[in-house]
Amino acid sequence: MAGYTGTKKDHLRRLRRIEGQVRGLQRMVDEDKYCIDILTQVSAANRALQAFALQLLDEHMAHCVAEAVAKGGTEADVKIKEASEAVARLVRS
Repeated sequence: MAGYTGTKKDHLRRLRRIEGQVRGLQRMVDEDKYCIDILTQVSAANRALQAFALQLLDEHMAHCVAEAVAKGGTEADVKIKEASEAVARLVRS
């Protein structure tokens, strides 16, 4: 079971909202809106995606990583390395 299973509906709702923001950006470009207004909306969409990613990472750490650490062994090392790499990707983006 995925770590986010309990919050799946909330995640999907959040992703639909972000999808709407991106569609709004397309509409703004199509309507030749002011560049700064579009950039402001891009920033909002980026922040929304980052917030989603952080929530998902938190759930992954609390469920998948914690479970692997409790079991111990190489699986724990793999899960910790995966989480660390995911954090690094988020920091770089």
